[in-house]
Amino acid sequence: MTYSRVNASAATLTKNRTEGSVIPASGMCVTCVDGCIGMCEIGKSAYRGHEVIYPQPFGVITSAAEKTYPVDYSHINISGTAVGAHGIEADSDKAIFPNVSLEVRFGHDNGIKFKLPFMIPGIGSTDVAKNNWEGLAIGTALAGTGLTIGENVVGMDVESIIRDGKVVDTVDLKRRVSLFKDHQRDGYGAIIVQANIEDTRLGVQEYAIQKLGVEIVELKWGQGAKNIGGEVKIRNLKKAQMLYERGYVVLPNPTDPNVINAFERGAFKEFERHSRVGMVTEEGFASRVEELRKAGAKYVFLKTGAYRPADLARAIMFASKYKIDLLTVDGAGGGTGMSPWRMMNEWGIPPVEFHSLTYFYAKKLADRGKYVPPIAFASGFTFEDQIFKGLALGAPFVKLIGMARGPIAAAMVGKTIGRTIAENQVPVYVERFGNTKDEIFVTAADLRHELGDAEFEKVPTGALGLYTYYERLAQGLRQLMAGTRKFGLQHITRDDIFALTRDAERISGIKYVLDVDKDECEKILNY
Repeated sequence: MTYSRVNASAATLTKNRTEGSVIPASGMCVTCVDGCIGMCEIGKSAYRGHEVIYPQPFGVITSAAEKTYPVDYSHINISGTAVGAHGIEADSDKAIFPNVSLEVRFGHDNGIKFKLPFMIPGIGSTDVAKNNWEGLAIGTALAGTGLTIGENVVGMDVESIIRDGKVVDTVDLKRRVSLFKDHQRDGYGAIIVQANIEDTRLGVQEYAIQKLGVEIVELKWGQGAKNIGGEVKIRNLKKAQMLYERGYVVLPNPTDPNVINAFERGAFKEFERHSRVGMVTEEGFASRVEELRKAGAKYVFLKTGAYRPADLARAIMFASKYKIDLLTVDGAGGGTGMSPWRMMNEWGIPPVEFHSLTYFYAKKLADRGKYVPPIAFASGFTFEDQIFKGLALGAPFVKLIGMARGPIAAAMVGKTIGRTIAENQVPVYVERFGNTKDEIFVTAADLRHELGDAEFEKVPTGALGLYTYYERLAQGLRQLMAGTRKFGLQHITRDDIFALTRDAERISGIKYVLDVDKDECEKILNY
């Protein structure tokens, strides 16, 4: 059995000529014919080379691995019971799913409060993030959850003012922060500013704290989609040169006269901007955390990617030792931008394995009486069942589930529907619900009542899309929790899920389905 699809994918706009007859190992057509124009990834690489490394078309898509892992969250099921209730009186009139509380508080002083246990863990300088930020920020704020401004936003902003190597003013970062803060309600939710090496050199987080009133910053070691720094494509020569001057790795060199000539002749149309890889040391980590706290950061987070187990152990130990307020652990396969396609599929530890290791390491520290930071699991979560499984697999340490592609999709769909409403061209598939946002978006009536007519009319449809998607997730999660008789997130345990295969049991430490409740069943039956 093969787990990967090779040499042809919608992500790279490639396909096999003989789609019904493909060699599993190489992905090549069984018969490769002299005269083929090169529809597959090998063929396209023959004339576009390194461009084919990345998902396409850049700027209007998100992408994630299509590899099938031997074990994933579908190999785990959610348990249920007909007995009792946790977090509410065991009364059929009170233990109803709308009464399930999804509010979560965390941070060293429990001062961060979310209405729902999920967040967007980091989307930065890509066009797909920038072009949908209005919907993402406002929708997140209205829902009372978290949103992380990812890496390179300041460095990519042509209107940023940088003096002596440090940022002193911005347009894009300022806009991103204010869009969230202006719509935040009752202190729920949070806007977080992340930083990589280039951001740290520019002083982005200090600027965000001192000039924009940001309370939460995040150190970034990496993400599940790739094991290198962030990358984007640049179609403007002047911007490529500006980024090169700001210290980014830009390929090919936009200051080289031969490269400039080739670009102007149309030999290639895009430059690549890359970020550097980090060099983690405990001394450097401790020093940076101290710097951020001295700069005024109220909370400091850490996000790590699907690196080898020793790096995960370091992340958990550092987060424990230096009292980090949230650790986000992102398994392989995820992605929101343009991570190299083969890397996204073939690099890193998959989610169930990575998240299980996280639990085991966190428990080791907890058993020794050490501080264990609140943890967020990320990587491919999209629906309420997966959210529940992630919370249960990592219980009691996991407080949040990180999602990016799902929320971005919801915001993009909401935005698109808004455009069709404005153009009086609502598609038939949507028109059956109506022709206005009040008719189409099922949450509109309640939100209009809460905000008032004037404020509601200012809410973009992208934000309505995200808010409505979150409303669906919340109701679905409440139903699953009520079925397990858990009426608050703190009551979810690893016993609320079971493994469907022995492999899933071995990897996760979750009981195999036929072994669940064995002792209790014996007691019940021996009446």
